[in-house]
Amino acid sequence: MLTNSLASVFVDRIRAVVGHQSEPIGLHVPEIGELEKKYINECLDSTFVSSVGAFIPKLEERMQEITGARHAVAVSNGTVGLQVAMFLAGVEPGDEVIIPTLSFIATANAVSHCGAHVFFVDSEESTLGMSAESLRVALAGFTRSGSSLVNPSTGRRIAAIAPMHTLGHPVDIRAIVAVANEYGVPVVEDAAESLGSFVGSQHTGTFGLTAMISFNGNKIVTTGGGGVILTNDEAIGKRAKHITTTAKLAHKWEFEHDEIAWNYRMPNLNAALGMAQLDKYPRFLEQKRRLAGKYAEAFAGVEGLSFVVEPAGTTSNYWLCSIRLDEPSLALRDELMTAAHEAGLLVRPMWNLLHQQRMYSSASRGDVSVATDLHASLICLPSTPALAEAV
Repeated sequence: MLTNSLASVFVDRIRAVVGHQSEPIGLHVPEIGELEKKYINECLDSTFVSSVGAFIPKLEERMQEITGARHAVAVSNGTVGLQVAMFLAGVEPGDEVIIPTLSFIATANAVSHCGAHVFFVDSEESTLGMSAESLRVALAGFTRSGSSLVNPSTGRRIAAIAPMHTLGHPVDIRAIVAVANEYGVPVVEDAAESLGSFVGSQHTGTFGLTAMISFNGNKIVTTGGGGVILTNDEAIGKRAKHITTTAKLAHKWEFEHDEIAWNYRMPNLNAALGMAQLDKYPRFLEQKRRLAGKYAEAFAGVEGLSFVVEPAGTTSNYWLCSIRLDEPSLALRDELMTAAHEAGLLVRPMWNLLHQQRMYSSASRGDVSVATDLHASLICLPSTPALAEAV
């Protein structure tokens, strides 16, 4: 009876924020309007719909303005952006990259696409992201071989550390970078979900050597599919653009390429959609933070549930608002989610832990007990920006 009662309260508290609608309320629905159609039609009229066109550099410049990064390179999706960000940070076949087990599959897949291997570490409760202490424990167990840090269990070089800003909440990136610097390992930020999130006054994705932000259809700003590589390093920024455009050398007609590279450039058509979205981005961000405030108020005082708030000293974009069970329970989590779905509220759980995915079940890892509890505790709530105006 207690869980049935809690499920009823859970649904009622969501309804208090998003209201009652005849259609199911999605998790995060993009707003596509006249401005998007206008820019896309401009792109179509120009005939430049592929990897050359005016909207691509405009989007890159806007992202530099928003994030403060010196270089932003638009790519076709976030996964390939993260793969290239790791490649540019020096990840090579046979290396290991340290990532959190509580993350979307793309974080691990990007490592694999580099020919490297993952090493999983734990998360921390306050940020939902990589634990700096868990990272330190892992690094302390490795050994030196010349200038390289090596996992003695596998003999592989530790090439990078890739923390992820979970649900848009900034990870403790300063502590992670400090630990990484002690051991001489570069940081590649998976900032896929954190456009508009800051640590102090510094935007996520600008602390590490390289980073990636996603523009997938469910993100705060979408290009349909797409992403952007960020870096403050001049040489890396130039090379990022070069190797994502097949490493073609500039010439009026010759097709000369100077290295094996990728055709990962974002199409102009997608960038046109993205520019319309970026014009609306300040409103989206304001609405999402206001929506988070409404959820926090609605769930205040509900026994057994807590709304997840931004970590101290940060400003979160609240990409996905979420609640956390006070006591981890997959059974209770699923019961609440079932009740919500039956009410037309399309909540979702966190991703299945990466070390439990069949492709990565034999990968090296440290203790991941906090991530395990978070996986059994968190439920993501409908977070479309316009829901801030629902009630």
